[in-house]
Amino acid sequence: MTETQDKYLVAAKQLVEDLGQRLDLDASVRLWDGTLIPLGSNVKSDLAITISSPGVISSILRRPTLDRLIRHYAHGQVGFEGGTLIDLGAQLADGGSRKQLKKLKKRRLLSQLWPFLLAPAEKPKRSRDYAGDEGGEGREKAENKDFIKFHYDVGNDFYNLFLDPNMQYTCAYFTDWNNTVDQAQHDKMEMICRKLRLKPGDRLLDIGCGWGGLLCYAAENYGVQAHGITLSEAQIEFARKWAEKRGLSDKVTFEIRDYADLDGTYDKVCSIGMYEAIGISNIDLYFKSVRRVLAEDGLFLNHAISRRAKRKNKRFSARAEQRALQKYIFPGGELDDIGHTIMAMEQAGFEIHDVEGWREHYQLTTKIWCERLTARREEAIGLVGEETFRIWVAYLAGCSLAFQRGAARLFQTLASHNAKGASPLPPTRADLYR
Repeated sequence: MTETQDKYLVAAKQLVEDLGQRLDLDASVRLWDGTLIPLGSNVKSDLAITISSPGVISSILRRPTLDRLIRHYAHGQVGFEGGTLIDLGAQLADGGSRKQLKKLKKRRLLSQLWPFLLAPAEKPKRSRDYAGDEGGEGREKAENKDFIKFHYDVGNDFYNLFLDPNMQYTCAYFTDWNNTVDQAQHDKMEMICRKLRLKPGDRLLDIGCGWGGLLCYAAENYGVQAHGITLSEAQIEFARKWAEKRGLSDKVTFEIRDYADLDGTYDKVCSIGMYEAIGISNIDLYFKSVRRVLAEDGLFLNHAISRRAKRKNKRFSARAEQRALQKYIFPGGELDDIGHTIMAMEQAGFEIHDVEGWREHYQLTTKIWCERLTARREEAIGLVGEETFRIWVAYLAGCSLAFQRGAARLFQTLASHNAKGASPLPPTRADLYR
């Protein structure tokens, strides 16, 4: 080992040891020479943050952005072993860590970081990202299809590695926190059908129908005539084959169509996890499109991730996490707050009947997805490559942590046309829990 290399190792070890004294985590850091340094006084877990070279530290110090960290992570230059980001994030969730870090002696910290500021930086490689305007400002309808294509082009086989048999890629519903995610996804579909008060012969529309699992379930168990729209060619091919295999081709149909082009009339309409993809500026068009095709005595269920409302009335600005999500996972995605969603629904002519929060349900759903995908690492890498696998694991872990700390929420909102006489609902919610 050269004197320069030794200098970097000494500085890194001192830095990690000082961080460990402040954070006292049940985790470690593994440096590029294999040295394992505890981040706490009584480390028992195998969880470790890995750093592949001193140049990675130099790169992040010179440009400390989330995007640069993601790119280093995607290519294995920063990573985790013996656990995931969820395991680390759960220990940092109470906010006390930030206070402890502020107690670090600035002069000592600078002396530890100084060798890396002078060292050659490891330039981060480009990762799989959306090549266009990932924010979707002023989007055209054609771009909506490009956004969906980017996310789902990783392939049906990849999603099958961590989803349930019905390929439900939205929040599950845990009637018991110890239930499997497969059971919880079944219970989610059942609860949606109950909230919509489906009955034989109902015309059901699913906007953003995914792989068609919910529509097939509703047709089999509630006797509805179901129709789904999506912008994903991969999903619709799967959905049609699956409906045919289950003998439902005469009851369940699918087509590639944008929500803005909807026509016809439906007794019940649901949108499960699609609202986040339309963009804040398109919300009015979205709700007007839904109301246009909803029967006068019909019901509409909007199931959507949301963010916390601002304390003061001011515009949302995209945070680094949102920009990263748009760039690497969901181009065009944007979260609304539930207060604005309800206001927009009422302005479009809907009457709100019920709003139910499922934040903890999605925290657990994404945690299980992350664990499932991590457990099938080799299969996933064989399908999509290590870079995409690592980004998806981090994305699922980050989602779970966001729901845990309340930065993200999820609500199911049930609505009908504006109040005129009797509503299309029973007097109580008792039928939902029969």
